[in-house]
Amino acid sequence: MVEITLGTALAAVGAGIAIAFAGFGSAIAQGNVAAASVGAVAEKPEMFARGIIFTALPETQAIYGFLIGILVIVFSGILGGGKALGTTGGIIALSAGLAIGVAGFGSAIAQGNVAAGSVGAVTENPEMFARGIIFTALPETQAIYGFLIAILLLVGGVMGGG
Repeated sequence: MVEITLGTALAAVGAGIAIAFAGFGSAIAQGNVAAASVGAVAEKPEMFARGIIFTALPETQAIYGFLIGILVIVFSGILGGGKALGTTGGIIALSAGLAIGVAGFGSAIAQGNVAAGSVGAVTENPEMFARGIIFTALPETQAIYGFLIAILLLVGGVMGGG
């Protein structure tokens, strides 16, 4: 078992923040899109597949948070009984969790709003599907920025000897 130091504890909090915030945002977003999709399918049953696609899109933020959470756990030595993490490494791991957790939460909420609007637009005009997908994908760039910064922090800070 790994020694529990302040750095290890901070890394554990960072892993929790990564998945909790990103997952929470994705859950809210998917709930909103699913509600819009159910209404669309009630009017037009042929909207089922398109509604599922729009509902699935905000899931990616939860995946990003999950991946960063796993990386934090592995790199900090929590999993596998590695060397205890120093305080600086723990702060960096916490920062990585915050980067994807907060970016994922915000972008998922925004993506869910756009996806719900896109479901309505496609229900009215099926030719709007591709445009709806493009508009729905745009808010995800904020989560990608957070994901990349989290990886850079982990590679440069924690793996680099923090």
